[in-house]
Amino acid sequence: MPAVVIVNLGTGNLYSVYKALVHVGAGDVRISSNPSEIRNAGHLVLPGQGAIGTWMRQLGKQPELAAAVRARLDDGPVLGICLGLQALYAYSEENGGVACLGLLDGEVRHFAASRGQADAAAHRGDGRRKIPHMGWNQVQQTSGHPLWRGIDDQRRFYFVHSYYVEANNEHEVAGTCTYGNRFTAAATRDNLFATQFHPEKSQRDGLRLLQNFIHWKGVH
Repeated sequence: MPAVVIVNLGTGNLYSVYKALVHVGAGDVRISSNPSEIRNAGHLVLPGQGAIGTWMRQLGKQPELAAAVRARLDDGPVLGICLGLQALYAYSEENGGVACLGLLDGEVRHFAASRGQADAAAHRGDGRRKIPHMGWNQVQQTSGHPLWRGIDDQRRFYFVHSYYVEANNEHEVAGTCTYGNRFTAAATRDNLFATQFHPEKSQRDGLRLLQNFIHWKGVH
């Protein structure tokens, strides 16, 4: 059976994703930057924490790896996590502006620290939004995607991020969350599914999503 391959760009705690996948029954799980392993992966995971500029630079430094990742993104089940979601869009405001992979329609914006209408949990006592958005928050499912199977709507998942996706195509949005403003918490297109939250840190529902992923064939 083809392996579940976690792409290693040196960003984030990849081992926590590895342990979660093993826990839900993925047999052969590998953390790899080997282009051949990535091309031949049964399921591919694009994780990442930190800065998108670093993530994209690491990918750009390894042309064979970059080519393998881009090729594999068009074929077979792919799960993006955190930066792995943001990297699928065309552009991020982070690091002064970064061109990303451009597979989904939208941009990555910074949570504004200014005053304004927002839910109380998102703000300090003086009205300024707390950045980063860190902790548990509800996700509203906006599509009947197979990765949501067995997960009730409005369940809480774990987030850690200062930038968020502003999607231009509502058909590519699989879930939303509100933190001052509404943003894309999960996105999908064809064989791609990606989350801003961390399923590996989201206890029962996050593990269920990972279990659904390893059984997903990459189609709705």
